[in-house]
Amino acid sequence: MADPLLDPILAAIPLPSLAINSTERIVAANADALTLIGHQARGMNYVTMLRQPMLLDVIEATLSDGQSRTARYLGNDGAQDTTYKVSCRAVPGAGAVIATFEDITHVEQASQMRRDFVANVSHELRTPLTALMGFIETLRGPAREDKAAAERFLDIMQVEAERMNRLVGDLMSLNRVESDERVRPTETVVLNDVLDSTLRTLKQLADEASVTLEPQFGDQQVRLSGDADQLKQVFTNLVENAIKYGGAGGRVTLRMTYTDREPALRAPGVRVQVVDYGPGIDPVHLPRLTERFYRGDDHRSRALGGTGLGLAIVKHIINRHRGRLRVESDLGQGATFTVILPAHSLSERAD
Repeated sequence: MADPLLDPILAAIPLPSLAINSTERIVAANADALTLIGHQARGMNYVTMLRQPMLLDVIEATLSDGQSRTARYLGNDGAQDTTYKVSCRAVPGAGAVIATFEDITHVEQASQMRRDFVANVSHELRTPLTALMGFIETLRGPAREDKAAAERFLDIMQVEAERMNRLVGDLMSLNRVESDERVRPTETVVLNDVLDSTLRTLKQLADEASVTLEPQFGDQQVRLSGDADQLKQVFTNLVENAIKYGGAGGRVTLRMTYTDREPALRAPGVRVQVVDYGPGIDPVHLPRLTERFYRGDDHRSRALGGTGLGLAIVKHIINRHRGRLRVESDLGQGATFTVILPAHSLSERAD
């Protein structure tokens, strides 16, 4: 039965809210609260409907002494776990407590992401630091007079130091691109020039890996609004990964295609595809490739000097350019990374 006083008040509150009286019954609730805890909640004992000891204790204490308190309520919206901050306030003279549920799931997720990030960075740094400390101790002790061992250890120490340097560099780069992500670039860039520069930079790496780079840009130039340095960082990362991880196929194709209406953007756009013909990527890994520190093949990635941050940086740069990233791969069939970017109209392309 509706409460003529409390129901209109709770209906005006833009959060799930319910009222519990001194008989421990839920005497009023707005629509959001009924959706959250159950549509049969009116008239029920709050213990039966809420069932979470910390929240029950807070409601009981507030009913007893009238003091305001907060607690947490854990739920699930059908797609993910949710966390609510529940504020319990006594209604003077009414012998009731109003509990409002504030969804703080996004705050909890952000906190968890920060904790995971710190844990991952600590883990990534611990391995090379442990190795360096061990070799330094050895060089000061048993290998003090062993020149051959010293040379070998120094080589390993240099590799580990370079690994830490790459990690710190990628962390700084990730911080910069995240800071700039909402600021749309305003300079006009000739994408052909960016791709040509990328291939020149990586030619030596490709030669050393016996990989042929195949540019397929067409005859016309494509202009777009962008940050040339960041775009080069995107394609350098993608082509370098294709050489390192897909180089077994002996070639890497860099293909650019312009269209007057790109379906993914509903506007003029350009697709740049980095295609390798190597072992491919297990489809189970594809949804998580752009997560920080995620590696489909952890051992191989570390052996090749990967930090696990490259594709996260790529994702943020593409987001800044209002673009899209698509990844397609099957084991044994190579991999195709497609970058889709807004481009100037056909009439604005260079001759």
